[in-house]
Amino acid sequence: MAMTNRRNGLIAAMSFATLAYMSGIIPSYGQQPLPGQPGFGELLIKAARESPGCLGVETGRTNSGTLVIFAWFQNKKAIVDWYQSDFHQRAMKAAFPNLVVNREPLPDVPDDSGFILALVTLKLSTAQPTEAAPIPIQTIGIELYTPLPNGVAVGGRFAPSTVKVPGLREIDLKMVSRGIAAPN
Repeated sequence: MAMTNRRNGLIAAMSFATLAYMSGIIPSYGQQPLPGQPGFGELLIKAARESPGCLGVETGRTNSGTLVIFAWFQNKKAIVDWYQSDFHQRAMKAAFPNLVVNREPLPDVPDDSGFILALVTLKLSTAQPTEAAPIPIQTIGIELYTPLPNGVAVGGRFAPSTVKVPGLREIDLKMVSRGIAAPN
């Protein structure tokens, strides 16, 4: 089971590592993300955001330099459809030219899982890119999450509003600043 989870994580992490690299979040070390295709990063982010069932993509960087990607999907079908899209497969092949994947992604995730947040973390090594490894990766990880009931959002939230969270209390920041009691 642990090996299966690691393989699932690696496949999905490579997908989002490619997304980060092609979007320009990860330095290109003087190389074009895809030879002969300037601007491919913007196209990849746009394609992910426009992929049916993708509810939003946010990116960031931690204080330690780890790159983080948050991508929300409506359900397992949406994340698998993005993974299997022609656009994404071409991007993966450009980032991982020697990788052969011949299995269904996320076989352990139930089809009725509901909303999925793919949280990807990526740290690059200082190694020079090579033909076999155009992205010098030190660590890469992916974690999949689904919303739990409850929580609170004061003045807004990080997840797209289309991600429905049962029991989420949404509080207007103006009410809080005027001293009005928050709803239960």
